[in-house]
Amino acid sequence: MSVICTHTNAGFFSCCSMRLDNIVEYINNMKQIPIHVDSSIQFSWYKKDNDNDITFDYFDHYDNITNVTINHPINYKEYFQYTNFSELDYAAIIPLIKKYFSPSKGINDIINNIELKYNLVYENICVLFYRGNDKIIEAPLSKYDDYVIHANRIMENNPNILFLIQSDETEFIEYMSSKFPNSFYFKDEIRHMQKCESTVDKKFKDKNYEFSKYYLAITIIMSKCKYIVCGLGNCSIWIMFYRGNTRNTCQYLTNRRWITNL
Repeated sequence: MSVICTHTNAGFFSCCSMRLDNIVEYINNMKQIPIHVDSSIQFSWYKKDNDNDITFDYFDHYDNITNVTINHPINYKEYFQYTNFSELDYAAIIPLIKKYFSPSKGINDIINNIELKYNLVYENICVLFYRGNDKIIEAPLSKYDDYVIHANRIMENNPNILFLIQSDETEFIEYMSSKFPNSFYFKDEIRHMQKCESTVDKKFKDKNYEFSKYYLAITIIMSKCKYIVCGLGNCSIWIMFYRGNTRNTCQYLTNRRWITNL
């Protein structure tokens, strides 16, 4: 009656996607939800002590979430991070996100603090999210100028829009900041580096625990914004999971084309 998640030495949202995959597989096979989900060995990159279970530092305990109805079969696999997000089975997946991945009080506190610090008005924000660096090893990445094209189209219909720039690539942040004076990014709450085939989790690993909590909070913040321009990957798909849909989004696909839902 238990699910044991063993995917551990990977990025935060890779761990989340495999945790979700394991839960979905159990429910589809057993026709019921598990009594226990053991994620104690996951998120090892973010632990200060490998013996600690830090799952509930990020997420409210699933036993506390009782007001959801979970039906099966559920169509989800971890590799869906490389697919068209508008084709996901949100009706079946979102109840699982609510039960097993609702943010903890600590994460909600971070969200509230960021909202106040940056005076966020979600209806007036477009996210330009670019997961770069080592992601190029797994999937094609779009050109920066593609983001500029979509951002300009959105700005034509929303002249007062603000652009939230979110990336692990310093060059992307600098380029978008130069193109859009009406932009900002979370200077104290994110990590970024010059373009390379590595990850901030490896370069700045001594701060992984602290910044992984910021990153989860920022992912939920991005999901609340009016518009989102993004690519493929686990980080992007989790923005959509917390959003619950792909309305007002533009996504870059593996066949090097864009899908828009504006």
